[in-house]
Amino acid sequence: MHVIDFFLKILAAESVTPDDAGLMQLTEAYLPDYQATYVNEGGVKNLFLSKKFGKGSHLCFAGHVDVVPPGEGWESNPFAPMIREGKIYARGAQDMKSGVAAFVQACKEAEGFEGTLSILLTSDEEGDGTYGTQMMLRHLQEIDALPDYCVVAEPTCEMIFGDAIKIGRRGSINGYLTIHGKQGHAAYPEKALNPVHQIAPILEKIAGVNLDNGDEDFAPSQMVITDIRGGMEVTNVTPNSLKIMFNVRNSTNTTEADVRAHVEQALVGLDFTLRLDQGAHPFVTQRDSEIVKNITTSIQNITGVSTKLSTAGGTSDARFMGQYGVDVVEFGVINDTIHAPNERTSIAEVEGLYEVFTHLIKHWNMTI
Repeated sequence: MHVIDFFLKILAAESVTPDDAGLMQLTEAYLPDYQATYVNEGGVKNLFLSKKFGKGSHLCFAGHVDVVPPGEGWESNPFAPMIREGKIYARGAQDMKSGVAAFVQACKEAEGFEGTLSILLTSDEEGDGTYGTQMMLRHLQEIDALPDYCVVAEPTCEMIFGDAIKIGRRGSINGYLTIHGKQGHAAYPEKALNPVHQIAPILEKIAGVNLDNGDEDFAPSQMVITDIRGGMEVTNVTPNSLKIMFNVRNSTNTTEADVRAHVEQALVGLDFTLRLDQGAHPFVTQRDSEIVKNITTSIQNITGVSTKLSTAGGTSDARFMGQYGVDVVEFGVINDTIHAPNERTSIAEVEGLYEVFTHLIKHWNMTI
């Protein structure tokens, strides 16, 4: 089967999170030489396929078969892939069944690899992720089967195929701040304690402030105010409290403790409560890591493009790999229609991605 044939087959599956729509069993059957391990919980299916060729390092390809709901505005059936002018239209075409098809086909055809090849698939990347990749990684750690290196085939390219890979991601810290005051009549402000007036001269110390200076891999971590509300939507009553929500996309240079210390220092003397939730932790794979060097070389050989090493964007399951000490990069097709109506990618990109992964596998042991 050609990589595009397999791609079209998995695109036709209505695998909206957390339903895998049979794609785990389909992939297992397509790779009969690989040992299959399932970890399923909470309605989520996770599949780990592995094959030991020799005593060398363990290279894993990871991704998700689940997709977001198609939504409105499609010009064709989102689960009946349509080919037009060299492009394939379907939900999941970019995010990320293109990546899954490419690495599954490359692993199926792999020969002579001196280490272990594996594939990790989840059906809960687009959901909460509670029972997804991180659960499988815990199991792999327990059985001493964690990979040394990993490629997550999320769509990463920006303008042309091959122009960007992700070597890390920022974390995400959500903040919930409440300034406590005393409600009163607007005509008698001296009898009230207005939290809006209290925060007004202080807001500039937290809104849009950089918490670090950034570095070679990351832009500065910045406090971004996302919501401010208080009061009763009337003009004659001052509010009893003011609620502020914010987000910090933090680099490895700023921690949750740093964010808390910054807010507490700025609000000295005020009555407030603060809750922080670390939704994702930052990670970065060193630029001299074997996975970074090898995939950069493979991209150059197949596409002729000098790829950019990036940490931009939101979160992905690669963050879980980083937490387990796995050197991980992300590389996939162009990212410009994910989660949108008429999501699409090109046949040439999917074939190119398969060729990059094939080159990576074939030449891996020649450089490490």
